[in-house]
Amino acid sequence: MAALSCRLYPTNYKASPNVKPKFSISCSGSAQPPQTNVKVIINGAAKEIGRAAVLAVTRARGMELAGAVDTRFLGQDIGELCGMEEPLEIPVINDLVMVLGSISQSKATGIVIDFTDPATVYDNVKQATAFGMKSVVYVPKIKPETITALSALCEKATTGCVVAPTLSIGSILLQQAAIQAAFHYNNVEIVESRENARDFPSPDAIQIANNLSNLGQIYNKEDASTDVSARGQVLGEDGVRVHSLVLPGLPASTAVHFSGPGEIYTLKHDITDVQSLMPGLILAIRKVVRLKNLVYGLEKFL
Repeated sequence: MAALSCRLYPTNYKASPNVKPKFSISCSGSAQPPQTNVKVIINGAAKEIGRAAVLAVTRARGMELAGAVDTRFLGQDIGELCGMEEPLEIPVINDLVMVLGSISQSKATGIVIDFTDPATVYDNVKQATAFGMKSVVYVPKIKPETITALSALCEKATTGCVVAPTLSIGSILLQQAAIQAAFHYNNVEIVESRENARDFPSPDAIQIANNLSNLGQIYNKEDASTDVSARGQVLGEDGVRVHSLVLPGLPASTAVHFSGPGEIYTLKHDITDVQSLMPGLILAIRKVVRLKNLVYGLEKFL
């Protein structure tokens, strides 16, 4: 509802018996229609990152959690599952199409957050697109051909999709700084640590190595012995080495070490909690609303 307030201001300040004071009317108000919240569906809501996303979306201005999809904890209230004080009255279900159909009938703007796995990403985005909804995808190890197919799908449907290799803004800033440093140093090595060894080198390390390649620079010329396993894995053809540590209890860490005559330049980024990914997720949701094609990489919005 619009609010309107008016005040009367006298235009004659000196009283006179023959002149009646005149007044001007000044009105102010808010006549803008209320904005409708973006309806957010989280696919993979029972995962650690999914639960963090539930909390982030419910706290974000202009967003509303509209569905929680997963194969685990079916029927449980997603709010209670995330440890919220009050239930959200949104049960976890294993039927994305049902949730999509329910939201589409309300004519609201809908966004699907996909935390599933590479094998199901294309079908999930395709289903969301069929119901007129856009997608934000954060799924490690998506194959390049899948991204190409998703791009063609979004182009044909003129719908938006953000595929984010990382949601960490700090990680993106590290990558951008590493590119700038690469023009000034001839030696570089990447050292990373994770709690488990599910995937090494990590997507972050691979992305950094790819960014440093094809810049006209050949690194580590003095130590070109690529057959010594203790020296780490060489990614690409430009000599960028990666050393991966598996130590339980360590934060997820990525460090890029550059060296030149008489100096060492180190860029380092640690992730201690999944909450660090939430600002990037909220940014992706806000940006994808206006997109009509696929955008790969959150750095396009920074």
